[in-house]
Amino acid sequence: MFKQLKARFGSGLAVGIIGMIAIWLIGLVILPQLLMIDYSFRPNLLPAEIGGPKDTYSLVNYDTLFNNQIHLAIFFKTIWSSVLVTVLTLVVSYPIAFYLAKVATPRQAALCLLLLIIPFWINEILRTFSWYIILAYKGPLNALLLSLGLINRPIRFLSGDGGVMLGMVYAYILFMVFPIYNAIESLDTNQVKAARNLGAGWMRTHYRVIIPHAKPGIATGCIMTFMLAAGSYAVPALLGSPGSRWFTQIIYNWFFEGGNWNQGAAYAFLLLVMCIGFIAFVMRVFKVGLGDIAK
Repeated sequence: MFKQLKARFGSGLAVGIIGMIAIWLIGLVILPQLLMIDYSFRPNLLPAEIGGPKDTYSLVNYDTLFNNQIHLAIFFKTIWSSVLVTVLTLVVSYPIAFYLAKVATPRQAALCLLLLIIPFWINEILRTFSWYIILAYKGPLNALLLSLGLINRPIRFLSGDGGVMLGMVYAYILFMVFPIYNAIESLDTNQVKAARNLGAGWMRTHYRVIIPHAKPGIATGCIMTFMLAAGSYAVPALLGSPGSRWFTQIIYNWFFEGGNWNQGAAYAFLLLVMCIGFIAFVMRVFKVGLGDIAK
């Protein structure tokens, strides 16, 4: 990396770029994670007791999760729901990405990309709150369905996880569309034409030609979407009901309502470990490495 930067920008600027990247990684990524891990193994003590005989490393904070059946169920529900959000986002995003890369004209592609990007000029909380208004019991969606005679009474869309998943698919769709779009765009169109000329239908062409070529983009989109969904707080807080809590809400409660940063750090670290495991699983399934994803 340094040689490439040196050849392009010179030694001085290359050292500066590497230095800024190192400062960012160490100061904003590595050290906070190490501090969180350290907190997670320590008990929640009064300030005067920190550093004293009670301040010892233990697994008490982790035992709390595994002994609390409610929190453990919410943890696994969050992981499963995040996987489902990732799958739904992939199903929605793949046709869009293929249309933008291989079907649409440059003008049509530019217009579609603009329509996709414009809503993201607005803050995520405001975009999520707009879905809260749309899905409300007396919101415009229920009013439309009632006026069309499709339902007899309003539906409580926000009573379960459906509203949360819909909001997340909408919130993170760009993180799935763009990696897949970039991967498919690099595919030689002649390969698609050759598959079609040899008698392959569209489903077989996608399965044997396009999807294998787009595997790095699909893997990247799945990883980004899952990480964002599993770590989301605003969407489940606004669109979720009391019975559809997200694990991030439990972590928030430990940190800012319970005042137990050590317990919150243990919960957050377990969620991080699960997310890293998902990344490794996706890379294994799609048979891609970090270099393929980075491209």
